[in-house]
Amino acid sequence: MNAPVQLGQPILRKEDRRFLTGRGRYADNTAPADALAVLFVRSPHAHARIAGIDTAAARAAPGIVAVYTAQDIAADGLGHLPAISEIKDAAGNRHREPPNLPMPVGKVRHVGDIVAMIVAETLDQARDASELLAVEYEELPAVVTVAQALAPGAPLLHDEAPGNLMCRWSKGDSAATEAAFATAAHVSKLAIRSPRQIVHYLETRAAWSSYEAASDIVTLTFSSQGVQIPHRLMCEHVLKLPKDKLRVVTEDVGGGFGPKYPLYREATLIVWATRKIRRDLRWTCERAELAVADTHARDLVASAELALDAEGRFVGVRVKAEANFGAYVSMFAPSIPTTGLAKVISGLYRIPAIRIDFDCAFTNTVPVDAIRGAGKPEALFLLERLVDLAAHETGRSPVELRRLNLLKREDMPYAAASGYTYDAADCVKLFETAIEAADEAGFAGRRAASEARGFRRGLGLSCHLHGTGGIADEHVVVHVEADRLVAKLGTQSQGQGHETVFAQILSAALGVPTGKIEVRQGDTRAIPHGGGTGGSSSTIISGTTLKRAADVVIQRGRDLAAERLETAPQDIAFRDGAFEIVGTDRRIGLFELAAWRPFDGDAVFADRIDSFPTGVMVCEAEVDPETGETRVNRLTAVADCGVVVNPRLLAGQMHGGMALGTGNALMEEAIYDEETGQLLSGTLMDYALPRADDVPSFRVETISTPSPNNFMGFKGVGELPANGAPAAVANAVLDALRPLGLRHLDMPLTAHKVWQALQRNR
Repeated sequence: MNAPVQLGQPILRKEDRRFLTGRGRYADNTAPADALAVLFVRSPHAHARIAGIDTAAARAAPGIVAVYTAQDIAADGLGHLPAISEIKDAAGNRHREPPNLPMPVGKVRHVGDIVAMIVAETLDQARDASELLAVEYEELPAVVTVAQALAPGAPLLHDEAPGNLMCRWSKGDSAATEAAFATAAHVSKLAIRSPRQIVHYLETRAAWSSYEAASDIVTLTFSSQGVQIPHRLMCEHVLKLPKDKLRVVTEDVGGGFGPKYPLYREATLIVWATRKIRRDLRWTCERAELAVADTHARDLVASAELALDAEGRFVGVRVKAEANFGAYVSMFAPSIPTTGLAKVISGLYRIPAIRIDFDCAFTNTVPVDAIRGAGKPEALFLLERLVDLAAHETGRSPVELRRLNLLKREDMPYAAASGYTYDAADCVKLFETAIEAADEAGFAGRRAASEARGFRRGLGLSCHLHGTGGIADEHVVVHVEADRLVAKLGTQSQGQGHETVFAQILSAALGVPTGKIEVRQGDTRAIPHGGGTGGSSSTIISGTTLKRAADVVIQRGRDLAAERLETAPQDIAFRDGAFEIVGTDRRIGLFELAAWRPFDGDAVFADRIDSFPTGVMVCEAEVDPETGETRVNRLTAVADCGVVVNPRLLAGQMHGGMALGTGNALMEEAIYDEETGQLLSGTLMDYALPRADDVPSFRVETISTPSPNNFMGFKGVGELPANGAPAAVANAVLDALRPLGLRHLDMPLTAHKVWQALQRNR
């Protein structure tokens, strides 16, 4: 744009011109054509001892440069890929974290575990060599579910984790909760299993390396959600390498959603092998490989109870849950199902007493970590299903019961019994706005019309929220040059529109057109600080810090302008992108000043990362009782995301999250064979994703209650709709099926599952 913009303007995305004209710089596209190809040989077994690996024939194959196994990484002393979040048991003991080496030594623990790395002139040569690699496995019994893993005498994954127990974690006041239940007039109960999910982003993970012999520096370019954390962990923990000997770069990223946040084995092995071979390497994850190579999520088994008094007010919630962590502890995994659930289990309601108890276990499955929502969609599905059940069991409507228990604006900030403080929200306004926007009053007529056509129609509600997180290691620098502003920051876009949002914040602060603002991310050499992007927190972390850096630009520019205009700094004012002597027509523009002497402004993050965006969704869905097929007809969302920078981008985030949540509710499930540990839904032939005709035209409205936790009033938005949509869609489907005698079904509510349930009830 040629003119400055303000916060709240729905401007088009700056980066889309580059993407839509094929000029995006994705990791696989930018790799050198002559880089050596890398192939990772993966275990076909869920649990097995490696009795031996004969690499001779593979090494002798045409075009093969190197074949590496766990013996090689052990000889070089490569270290453990650590988790950087933690949970503790009641005695204060940290979760158990067995070694998670770049290649497992002696034993594989899930299908897809890396057993060898082949480097060749071409990928086809590497594939041919992999057929010659002789790996002798001694198969062991596998455990897939937490119940299997924690059963007496279960096969043991790690000697360091007796009984396969990763941690026994709890939160909330047990005595207060028991007292609340003892006096309750009614208790509703529900047990669920939330399906495991896999993210199929458009761009699979990819990485390539280059080696500078003169400086002995490896540069790793890869698809990630931030470069600084992987750089630090690789150097300090895995490779034990001076930080100035490794540069890590991320350019454009075609979707992240959580699984591109952790440090993976492949990246560390590529850096390590590059230093050994001193040649450029490249690797791109294949689509089928993704399902056993990238972290999964969800996979929660939980039972919960909701206690109500005689008037229908909530008095307590207690949850007993089992979290499946897979074979190893991934980077953020400890806090995902545990504190992720705790942050939101109070919903938008006043619930005076809450108790949560978790058993966390290792299984012979792919490790889990964050996927959009990070523990919260399944928690809110559990809560919101309980609310619907409680309404029907006590003779109330789901709308009426929610309205009775909603938090009010004057309750804020609200200290939830789960231990978290909700910063600012107007839950009543959110709810009433959503009910009106969805035309709840006209639902009865639409239901009757559906029934006349032989379908069952249901109405589903979801009162939901998100607790923003992320890593607040941010130091923004804004350089003022003769023709542009260059902002360097430590978060990383994966499609959210950072270049637009951050340029908009600077444009509003400094009166500079967004077309003259360049946003740079993803380079440890140029940007030493940053926590990457996760937890719906980039606008909070980088946005507030950008505004502070802009204020420093004005402060430093005022001193320079005073010198240039030969006056005192206190006589200088900044307005409309220029410095002027107050009361005169003498002025100098920001860029004109920088042409005389370039300068910059910088700031570190100085606010709180936590905020609690809130939302209400209303869904209507039709079910064909003859086939079990479901169609979502209407999905209305009202969101409170604090101060909005760009309504157009917010709507895009909402649409994406609502589509993802619809897939979560109706079709997505990673299924393992519980006897062998084989992944049965490893390709897109077996793992269903929502298509365009699976979702309706969404209706999205917003209200704004600024957060007091940062000086600009921002809240996060990216995960909020993904948290709320599964419960809203599932409640709609189950409302449609309730007259047919169905009380509950777990997600995903596939046509086959619904049809089977209806047949059983006939």
